[in-house]
Amino acid sequence: MSSPDLHIQAEDLLRAQLAEWPMAGSNYAALDGVRVREIDIDGIIMKVQFNPARIVSSGAKVDAASLKARPCFLCGSNRPAQQRGLPWGDYTVLINPFPIFPRHFTIPLNAHTEQRIAGRIGHMMSMAIALDGYTVFYNGPRCGASAPDHMHFQAGNTDFLTLPQAVGQSRLSESVCVGSARLSTVAGMPMGVLVIDAETAADGESLFAALYDSLPQPSDGEEPMMNLLCYACGSGVRLIVIPRLRHRPSCYGSDGTDTMLISPASVDLGGVFITPLEKDFDALTADRIKEILAEVCMTPGQVSAVADAVRNKIER
Repeated sequence: MSSPDLHIQAEDLLRAQLAEWPMAGSNYAALDGVRVREIDIDGIIMKVQFNPARIVSSGAKVDAASLKARPCFLCGSNRPAQQRGLPWGDYTVLINPFPIFPRHFTIPLNAHTEQRIAGRIGHMMSMAIALDGYTVFYNGPRCGASAPDHMHFQAGNTDFLTLPQAVGQSRLSESVCVGSARLSTVAGMPMGVLVIDAETAADGESLFAALYDSLPQPSDGEEPMMNLLCYACGSGVRLIVIPRLRHRPSCYGSDGTDTMLISPASVDLGGVFITPLEKDFDALTADRIKEILAEVCMTPGQVSAVADAVRNKIER
């Protein structure tokens, strides 16, 4: 699956698709007019974006009955006629027609398979290395994925997010190493964050497997709740792991003055909260963001306990 110029091929695909697919071209052009403002969360800068087109994702029904009732929009046979893709191993790189990033891709597995990261983190890391300048991200099936019935990643230009820069400027406390890979906790974040730095995807995959097994395992057989952001860094790759406690905050909804149509996923936790409703864009404050993060994410203390569990698992 090695494609060292994958980022160049992807950008060529984006330019071609915007020229030949009017709906996608219109949605990308509309990004120039979206409203964005910055909020300081205890020294960490987060952005809020008012993006009405993202109501398709934020308001997606992801219960089993709703998923069964609709055709899977990531399967090749159900995609719009104008949508072309770029093959990459067992995946296909597609432009996302409802973008958040100026350069936004969805990368589904070719086979219709449930959204599960186990056994695929090596793919994600290799993809991030090939997509230089991009962050590849993964939303767990109950952590913001609008298509939890079809395995997929997404990717967007790294400089759009604020979390990678914040992590790069923060103090990392190393917990354990496996080969060239090391697991660290991150100080000063508004939610619990773990980082895996690795020189190779293989070493990163081994360490992630121990982390995966150390996270709370749901009794219903689902995978541990998490959001992942991965990008090339230095001589290797960096994986940011944000463990989750719940899918949506208690304020989730579109009716009433106290509700907000905010369903946090990797982009929101990566530093850009997406608000498809203008009332939410205007009302979102630092305190409200902290309340949402406290509901849906682990605390720094909880992820430190997870890091200790990983170390004990590896060292025993």
